[in-house]
Amino acid sequence: MPAAKEVFQVLFENGGDPAAVVKEKGLAQVSDTGAIDGFAAQAIAANEKVAAEFRGGKEAALMFLVGQVMKLSRGKANPQLAAEALRRQLLG
Repeated sequence: MPAAKEVFQVLFENGGDPAAVVKEKGLAQVSDTGAIDGFAAQAIAANEKVAAEFRGGKEAALMFLVGQVMKLSRGKANPQLAAEALRRQLLG
């Protein structure tokens, strides 16, 4: 987990409050469902073939789309919420 490594490095070098370092460096995980829904919609739009595979029963396709959400959010999206948002949007 790169964010954790960065926080530990800063704490090791300078000390301080872990929560403050996370906030200062912008490393907090995104759990805002509105933002995650947006990333999910972008991932689906950019990967229609994979979305169709998931709708057709290929469960592994969901993991690819979760990866795309993580990429769009620069690794900050909560993966569990991303999977839930994708399922909701793909299966209606």
